[in-house]
Amino acid sequence: MTIATPTRRSLLKGVAAATLATSAGLPAMAQDIEVTEMVLGDADAPVEVIEYASLTCPHCARFHTDVFPQLRANYIDTGKVRFVFREVYFDRFGLWGGMLARCDESRYFGVVDLLLKQQQDWSGAGDPAAIVQAMRRVGAQAGLSQEQMEQCLSDGDKAQALVDEYQRNAERDNVRGTPSFIINGTPYGNMGYAAFAQAIDAELDG
Repeated sequence: MTIATPTRRSLLKGVAAATLATSAGLPAMAQDIEVTEMVLGDADAPVEVIEYASLTCPHCARFHTDVFPQLRANYIDTGKVRFVFREVYFDRFGLWGGMLARCDESRYFGVVDLLLKQQQDWSGAGDPAAIVQAMRRVGAQAGLSQEQMEQCLSDGDKAQALVDEYQRNAERDNVRGTPSFIINGTPYGNMGYAAFAQAIDAELDG
C-alpha cells in the first residue's frame, strides 16, 4: 500500500466514543515520552530486519499470515534475525491499534498478530465508535483488561509521541509504502517468503 501522508490533525482527531482525548498541537509532555522499539529475536543476530507496516493495510495482513510465520520459525527464533516492527499510520484507526497493542508491551506482538489476522472484522465494523469497540474485543482476546484499554486509548501524549516517532522514522528511511522492509540497511518492498529468505541468506553468507 502506498503511503498518503496524513496530517497530525487527522491522525490525532479525537472521537468521544473512542475515549481518545488529544489535541492537534504539540504537547510538551509528548516530547518527553520514550517510544519503545518493538523487537523480536536475538539482540546480537547477524541480520536485522525492520518492517514498516500499517495495522489497516491489507498487504501487511497478508504478509503476516502467509510469510511471517515461516520467517519467524526459520530465522527469528533460530537467532539469525533481529526483527524490528515499526508502525505506519495511514489513519486514526491504525494509530489506535498501535496504542492498543502498547497497553501492555509484553503482549504487543500478540495483540498486533490478532489485529492483523482480524483486520477486516474490526476495521470494517462501521463508524469510529464501532471500530474502537471491535478493537477492544481483540484486546480482550489478548488478555488486556478494560481498565488497561481505557487508560491507554485515552493517552493523548502517548498518541502524539507515537505519531512523531513514526514520522521521524518514515522520513529517515524514505518509507513510501507498506509493508516495507530494511534488511541490514538495504530497503526492500513487499515480497514472498522465497525472496525474503534469499535476501536474508545473502546477508548471512556475506
